[in-house]
Amino acid sequence: MKKAIITVVGKDTVGIIAKVCVFLAENNVNILDISQTIVDGYFNMMMVVDVTNAAFDKICDGLTATGEEIGVVIHCQREDIFNKMHRI
Repeated sequence: MKKAIITVVGKDTVGIIAKVCVFLAENNVNILDISQTIVDGYFNMMMVVDVTNAAFDKICDGLTATGEEIGVVIHCQREDIFNKMHRI
C-alpha cells in the first residue's frame, strides 16, 4: 500500500471537508485516517490516504488547485518522506 499525508490549513468556511473528500473519491484515493479541528476560526485537517490506485503527482496538483479554489493551503507528501522529515 502506498500512503500519503495530506494537510489542509486556512480560514474556516463551509464545505472544505466535502470539497477535499469529493476530489479524493473521484480520483480513487481512499481515506485511511482523518483528524480535523477549528481553532479561533482557522481550519486544520490532516489525512492519511491510500494512493496505491492513483497517480500521485496528479493528486497533489489537483489538491493544490482545489485548495486555491476554496481559499486554503493543501500539502500532499508521500508517507515515507513525511516520516523522514519529521523524525527526531
